[in-house]
Order: sequence, then C-alpha cells, then structure tokens
Amino acid sequence: MARDRGPRRDDLDVELGRDATDAEGEDDDEPDARHGPWRAIVEWAAVIGCGVLIALAAQTFLVQAFWIPSPSMAPTLEVGDRVLVNKLAYRAHEVRRGDLVVFERPPEASNGQEGEIKDLIKRVIAVGGDTIEAHEGEVYVNGERIEEPYLAEGTVTENLPRQVVPEGEVFVMGDNRSNSEDSRVFGPIPEDTIIGRAFVKVMPLSDLGWL
Repeated sequence: MARDRGPRRDDLDVELGRDATDAEGEDDDEPDARHGPWRAIVEWAAVIGCGVLIALAAQTFLVQAFWIPSPSMAPTLEVGDRVLVNKLAYRAHEVRRGDLVVFERPPEASNGQEGEIKDLIKRVIAVGGDTIEAHEGEVYVNGERIEEPYLAEGTVTENLPRQVVPEGEVFVMGDNRSNSEDSRVFGPIPEDTIIGRAFVKVMPLSDLGWL
C-alpha cells in the first residue's frame, strides 16, 4: 500500500489561489534595490569624483591655466588674458628661441610691479651657449640680428650688453621691452625653473589662438 506523502506542491499552489509560475515570479513587480535612488546618487558622485581627479592630475602633470598679471608681454598678451601651459613640452624637446615660457620668479627679481607674482611669463630670446647683445635698439644673437615680428612697431631694446648665456640656462625678455623686468635685470634663468610652454590663448574668447 503506497504511503500518503501529503499534498503535492501543485495542490498547495491551487489551494493558495496561485500557480507555480506565479510563485516563481511573485517579486517581478517589486523595485530592484540595485536601481534605487541611492545607487544613482553613488554613481553620479563617482563620476564627479573621477572628473575632479582627472582635472587635478591634468593640472599637476599636463596642462595648467595661467593668468597674465602684468603688461610685460604686451601686445602679445594683455593683462587679464589667460593662456594654457604645456608642462610636458620640454620632456619632448629642448627649449627653443621664441618660445613663451612660464617659470618660477627668480629670487633676484625686484619687489616692483611683478614682485608679488609667484610665476612669470616671458619669451625665450637666447639659449645656453648663445651670445646675445643689443645694438641701436635691435637684438643680435650670435652676431645676427633677429626678426621679432611679435614686438609693437617702434619698439627698441635697451640695457642689453654683450654676454654669453650659460649652458643649462636661457635668456628671456618680455615683448613690452620698455616695461618688462626680465633677464636684463635678473640674468638668464635655469631651465629647471621653467614650468612649461604657453601654447594657446584661451581668454578672451574673441582673441582665441595659438601662441
């Protein structure tokens, strides 16, 4: 005689007013905790956090914005202009004549107009080993007069006696030669004090362009 094993699961489902299919999918309409509001908040916080970290890393190692604080680079750059500085430029190549570089303000710099500014921006006119001098308001490097189309018409360069730029250093001047404290005052600067090369003007937008 077969033993009564009790009601089958199918019978119980019928008695409870449901079938096996309903039992298996009874939670289908309940909200998934994985897609709740807290998950969205956490996801957005992660995205924002990653964006901030990427921006900080880029500013620290790649590109940095620099605000022009003085008129020493006029007319190329005016007070209030903003430029982007490539901080890796001189890992790819040597410092070149004509580059606009941002560098740490030399301790020999005076406490005048640029005295409170931590970093300066100037143009590289001569590099290590070059002989630089000025005659009748014109600049000569290694005995040859250099073309300086970035200067305002009528600009003259004074206070530049003949000298040799030491190896590992560069001679920098502002484009506004009559209103710039530069290597004519504090001497050539060591290359290792250069923060990077300014390569594009981003503000004002009406004057956006490569440098």
